[in-house]
Amino acid sequence: MYTVLPDIRTMIEHKLTSNKAAKITGWVITAIVALLFISSAFFKFFPNEQGLAQVKAMGIELSAFQFLGVIELITIALYVYPRTGVLGSLLLIAYLGGVMATHLVVHQPLVIPIVLQVLVWISAAIRFPELTARLRKVF
Repeated sequence: MYTVLPDIRTMIEHKLTSNKAAKITGWVITAIVALLFISSAFFKFFPNEQGLAQVKAMGIELSAFQFLGVIELITIALYVYPRTGVLGSLLLIAYLGGVMATHLVVHQPLVIPIVLQVLVWISAAIRFPELTARLRKVF
């Protein structure tokens, strides 16, 4: 009987440790994604000459480009705040779908938007287990 108690205690401690590690991992990924999008929005508000040339080559006006920066900041704010994190995740995933479509049209590599989208999915799966549970029911 006494040998069972340490095993249960070990299992509980392992569960708490792995839960804590998962939370930390989710927040680290969230911070990385947030920093990347904040820097992207910054460069949309204050573009350099090379950035302006690329935007013009894509056929995007500067005002539309800056509006995309506003959208990025709003979605990142929703993504980072825990109460609106699921909505922010879904909006970021949709935004990155548009980024991929734009990259396809102008024949640019898709690696960065795909990696970002995978990071958003991973962080959403870790931070919001209810979202993962709903998706499992669908599939």
